[in-house]
Amino acid sequence: MPAPETTNHRLVLPADANHHGTLYAGSLLRYALETAYAAACRGTGPQANLMLRRVLSLECRRSVPVGALVELRGAVLQVKQGSLVVGVVGMPLTGHTLPWMDGLMGFVQVDAAGLPVGLPAEVETADCPGFWQPLHERLDKLATVRGATGDWLAAGW
Repeated sequence: MPAPETTNHRLVLPADANHHGTLYAGSLLRYALETAYAAACRGTGPQANLMLRRVLSLECRRSVPVGALVELRGAVLQVKQGSLVVGVVGMPLTGHTLPWMDGLMGFVQVDAAGLPVGLPAEVETADCPGFWQPLHERLDKLATVRGATGDWLAAGW
């Protein structure tokens, strides 16, 4: 059975806008993170204690005006030991054919002390090929990029 998708709808309000009357980048990130976190929690179940590890990729293709109702979809695309990657897609706005945004966000399961641990249950991933194919391909390209934690540790932190 494929992973469940999570769908989130948001009305872009003036408080979410920049000085041009369009969706502010910080609000866009909040929308994407809320959708990704909900998808990750649905995938891992009620025992989840997930922490955002990194934003692997975030692409915004179109400005979104105040008053627009946006739809975002999220699904788990990859699972490795105690971590997972969720894809998020902002569905095309009225009159357009491409998603207005998409992204990949990595989460890690943590214990009460905030240290990484294994996932509490097996997690299903979204089907590939299909709707999630472009994000699966981007994730494959990003697989060669290592995290910066090792660089900080090597610097004496």
